[in-house]
Amino acid sequence: MILDRFYPIVESSSWVDRLTEAGARLIQLRVKDKETELVRSEIRASLALCAARGAQLIVNDYWRLAIEERADFIHLGQEDLEGADLKAIKAKGIRLGVSTHNHEELERGLSTEPDYVALGPIYPTILKKMPWAPQELDRIGEWKQLIGDLPLVAIGGITLERAPLCLAAGADSAAVVTDIVRAADPDARTREWIAATRASD
Repeated sequence: MILDRFYPIVESSSWVDRLTEAGARLIQLRVKDKETELVRSEIRASLALCAARGAQLIVNDYWRLAIEERADFIHLGQEDLEGADLKAIKAKGIRLGVSTHNHEELERGLSTEPDYVALGPIYPTILKKMPWAPQELDRIGEWKQLIGDLPLVAIGGITLERAPLCLAAGADSAAVVTDIVRAADPDARTREWIAATRASD
């Protein structure tokens, strides 16, 4: 499996619409603290947009809804792995991504036989308070050695300027949130990311 090197994470189908229109081919929908049926409608709308534009959608956390709406990917954090029905996810042919922050979590994540592994935070992040120190670039190379052929996603504090460093260190994909959604011109910033990350394809 090959992930696009540009991996934006957004909170709504309107953002999915905007970024896929600008050229994103892989995008995670991470909806927080919304009622179930609203989340379902966001997933359904996002899947339709991605299907129409040749993009892949990754649904964060809501594995039951992702199964019901026939998503391509589910991404689960360590806490979410505990309650998830991994057999049901695999039975539906849905690809699985897992978050890792240390060796213990990596071992646990690999035991689920994921389709990709995420490592973070690589740099300090303002998105949420993290109990982990920044991993920094050397950890990317270490993780890539440990996971072998599995795709590795770097996440946390990654900007357009930092993304090439993460890719050069061994990451297969660079995840981004604030550098896109808080940009003065998110559409232009998206196109800059695409140009920078796909240049090395």
